[in-house]
Amino acid sequence: MVAPGVSHDTTDYEVAPRLGPDGRLTAASAQSIVQCLDEHGFVVIPRLLSQAETSSGLELVKRAIADPNREAGTFASQTDIRFKRRDFTPLPSNDRVLSFAALLCKRLDKALLEYCGRTRPVLEISTLTSHAGASHQYIHRDPPGVLCMFAAVDDVSSEQGGTVFIPGTHFFNGGEARHGGKANVLMPLIQDRTNARILRYNLAKLRRMHRAGELAAGEYKERVFSRRRDNHQPNLLRFLSARNAVFDISAYRPRSLLARWRNREVVDKAFRLVQTAPKAGTVILYRSDMLHAGPDNRTDRPRYFFSMSIARDVMGEKLRNDGYSPHSTLRADPKTLGDLLDMP
Repeated sequence: MVAPGVSHDTTDYEVAPRLGPDGRLTAASAQSIVQCLDEHGFVVIPRLLSQAETSSGLELVKRAIADPNREAGTFASQTDIRFKRRDFTPLPSNDRVLSFAALLCKRLDKALLEYCGRTRPVLEISTLTSHAGASHQYIHRDPPGVLCMFAAVDDVSSEQGGTVFIPGTHFFNGGEARHGGKANVLMPLIQDRTNARILRYNLAKLRRMHRAGELAAGEYKERVFSRRRDNHQPNLLRFLSARNAVFDISAYRPRSLLARWRNREVVDKAFRLVQTAPKAGTVILYRSDMLHAGPDNRTDRPRYFFSMSIARDVMGEKLRNDGYSPHSTLRADPKTLGDLLDMP
């Protein structure tokens, strides 16, 4: 992670799972997971999957991204996808994918049902694979009203780009009273300050790669000067024209800069950035409305995640399309959380 002071210690956000004879969370274990999610907005659950289950998930993911006719995700950086820096791929609703998704949901059922009713739709099942050279995502929020799940099907090191979270930045009734009633003022400040560092980092990285001849033809221009819509590239044209929905020149208005200066010490005390580096078999649950980002992969080894998003609230079609891209088979035959829980 490019921001100074980022912590790689996730101890405060980890809950070791305890399973009953049925292979599902005990009530006490689920309660601890829910408590962590409520307080921090995310929870890390180590060793939820066995080695055999993890291997099955990894094989499933690798088979999906090896398919030359696979569908491409629309929710991630399309530039990174075009230049094969990321493989954010919706997974088909076949028996193997649905069985693995059902395994996760059943094991976590008591926790998931605290947030998502059985009739809530599964918005997306996908693989999030990151390769060397991808841009570091800006700190952002996903569309609200969703519970998201990442399953590490392979060991992930911090250099491979384990997800960065800013604990306590999720929204809930009364949440604006946090930090002396200034929560909604301070959260945009930490977001903009961190994203300014990410912009500088991405630009410097691309210059190094360009000089070293590590970029494909046209890739430098596409990532730095393109007019295409892409909210997670250091695209200067869209940044300067205030057309980036996540981070643009408006963050440098005099009023914004003054607020950042006046609240700099409060912001430092209120928030900490935490980067995860989950071992294989670890599952991360997080609320979609908390601030987070996917860092770049600084190694030659791909980073693999199995990902699933389940609606917590009723979602309009626009929010669904903006943040989630289900496979065509899932669109044709939608699934709910209850459908997965009832699978044999």
